[in-house]
Amino acid sequence: MAGFVSKKDEKFREYALNAPLLRVLFSVCMPLALYQAMQAIFKTIDALMAAHIGSQAVSAISSLSQITLMVTAVGSGLAVGGSIRVSESYGQGDFETVRKRCSTLYVSAIAVGVFIAVALIPFARPFLKLLATPAELIDEGVGYFRVEILILTLSFFNTVYIAIERSRGHSKKLMILNILVIAIKLSFSALFIYVLQSGVIMIAVATMLSQLVLFIVAVVSMIRDEGCFKFDIKYADFHRDTLLPIFKLSYPVAAEKMLFAAGKVVVNSMSGMYGALTVGALGISNNIGGLTTNWHSGMHDGASALVSQNRGAGRYKRTVGVFVRLLIVDVIIGAIGFTIVSFTLPFLAKVFASSKDNFDPAFCDMIVGIHRYEMIGYMTLGAASACNAFLIGMGKAKTVMFLNIARVFIFRVPVLFVLQRFTSMGSEAVGVTMMVSNVSAGIISLITVLPTIIKTYRREK
Repeated sequence: MAGFVSKKDEKFREYALNAPLLRVLFSVCMPLALYQAMQAIFKTIDALMAAHIGSQAVSAISSLSQITLMVTAVGSGLAVGGSIRVSESYGQGDFETVRKRCSTLYVSAIAVGVFIAVALIPFARPFLKLLATPAELIDEGVGYFRVEILILTLSFFNTVYIAIERSRGHSKKLMILNILVIAIKLSFSALFIYVLQSGVIMIAVATMLSQLVLFIVAVVSMIRDEGCFKFDIKYADFHRDTLLPIFKLSYPVAAEKMLFAAGKVVVNSMSGMYGALTVGALGISNNIGGLTTNWHSGMHDGASALVSQNRGAGRYKRTVGVFVRLLIVDVIIGAIGFTIVSFTLPFLAKVFASSKDNFDPAFCDMIVGIHRYEMIGYMTLGAASACNAFLIGMGKAKTVMFLNIARVFIFRVPVLFVLQRFTSMGSEAVGVTMMVSNVSAGIISLITVLPTIIKTYRREK
């Protein structure tokens, strides 16, 4: 029966709509934030494995990862937009629509992933050239990129599964499952690099194997599920009434993520002016920053679903309460991260600049020079993340798209252009650019979200 909801899912719905807000926020978001933080740590370890191969390998992976993210944005947009619509129907108690949207999302994810893989894998090299990727990085990483695109056929489906499970409040389950997947990925990476002495392409193969495990678990789980979240192909509905609400929210999210990643690709290309290693140093700087900002991402993922559920149930004042508490928590996380990294940055940079062959002091200094500016934006990025979570949960994906496009194409690319053309700064100009972009993102997000906060609060009255 399409409109049936399990007792467990109904219990969580009541909890999300009625329990004390801070308790709900922490119980739903903290497992996701912890997972994201651990993912940042594991991603850092993965980068260290690449550094074992050499500085060129680190630069290749850093550059190509941004391009892969640009392509992955399509699946991420589908997952975010679709899961928000699922959360909205869930909050309204419209369980038949929940069933239709879940089944439709799963089928769509597989179709989009296969289409992109077939379209891009044969043309990987010209595609990378089109994006102005340095020639030496293409030679180093084109095989890696092809495998990463192949992974999309699995990861698009997995991303949708994770997003739907998140909307059900299965945060602890996702944390355990994702940690298992990361452990599998790192184990294979260590085997390929340290034991078999393989190149960068096998790092991508390790990722593919871990995603395959998650895919198998997801398929078994969604088939054996009960109630409105159970997958059934006959409930996949591609009529206008089902697809249009998902599409209206998904395409701005996909466009925003794609353009944001494209902006990072542009910045990487511009950073190449200081040498290919600068691209790697910027990637390492981003990894170090992720040790703090990934906590924000986890809080964002859980809170946006809570905002959507409470909005769907007409609890407008409560949705504002979620935002206020999230904002305070995210800023505190940023302050703690800034304090810790301030003391550990030289050590972290030295670790990344050491390979199996030697220590590269110039690469180490480059990492420190970039990140000592980038880290200034930790707290404002927390504020921006809280604003984005609230706006996404309220269905204002186009506003979030504008904010993130502005972050890259107004406060990042033009700033780096000016610094390169009109100052004598070296690679540190990239760090200054990141600082300006991240601080500006927080300020403009707070200004932009204020009218929605006021309107939502008044609507409750």
